[in-house]
Amino acid sequence: MDNDNLLDAFLLHLKTERRLSGNTLAAYGADLRRFSGFLADRGIDARKFTRSDFLDHLTRLRDEGLSARSTARHVSTLRSFFRFLVREGVLTASPVSGVKAPRLGRPLPKYLTLSQVERLLAAPDGHTPEGIRDRAMLTIMYASGLRASEVVTLRLENVDANAGFLYVLGKGGKERVVPVADVALAVLGEYIGSARQRFLGKRFSNDLFLSRRGKAITRQTLWNRIRRWALAAGIEQRISPHTLRHSFASHLLGGGADLRAVQAMLGHADIATTQIYTHITPERLRDIHRKHHPRA
Repeated sequence: MDNDNLLDAFLLHLKTERRLSGNTLAAYGADLRRFSGFLADRGIDARKFTRSDFLDHLTRLRDEGLSARSTARHVSTLRSFFRFLVREGVLTASPVSGVKAPRLGRPLPKYLTLSQVERLLAAPDGHTPEGIRDRAMLTIMYASGLRASEVVTLRLENVDANAGFLYVLGKGGKERVVPVADVALAVLGEYIGSARQRFLGKRFSNDLFLSRRGKAITRQTLWNRIRRWALAAGIEQRISPHTLRHSFASHLLGGGADLRAVQAMLGHADIATTQIYTHITPERLRDIHRKHHPRA
């Protein structure tokens, strides 16, 4: 079998035996076409492909400007391809085993400045039920760092206004307790005492944030409302519910909060996940330097 037949056999295996989705198959196909081009240019038979050839191929991908993420996916595709050839008896061993893909740098999460947060929280119209609800949602999200899924599943019994806590059901069904500032609870209380009752009418529901139909608000609606008020606040960057979560964590840590405490509030199982928020702004560096350096 020539190279094209081997690659086609692998794609057929992915489609019929592993039953991968159309999008995943398309990604595999793009990687294999790129690999096929390399083999053709070098006049290499896939069955005689060596580790040295593989390193040359990776160098070519880098020179072509392929991102680290795309290169990592490409490496994964070739590993699967050569494992398939070994399984089918075409090869006795894979020439690419043990070769590591480039490490992916974890991007810093995008977060809002304090000024942007203030403008965003002030943007909803406080004279309409939707505006009162949206201000309450935005305020609670920034005050507690909740995920979108946690916001839309909040219920009345999850709010302990007297103690100043929210009881949140997070990933894996794990409940955590998140403190909420009095000012945020006051905004939430205004919504519960006015707009929420107007959404309900004569119906009954324990869901906290409701749509105009008296049903629990959806994640899609939450996203749309955040985007709407971000534009109204003059925030040009594209933000999401997670942007408010990032802002919550970044501002806490920037203000000197303990990393373990922030981990608990975010509901992260691993503190390494929380550490992505420990970036330090130039202003924070300057303040630290002035406060702690003996000659500052």
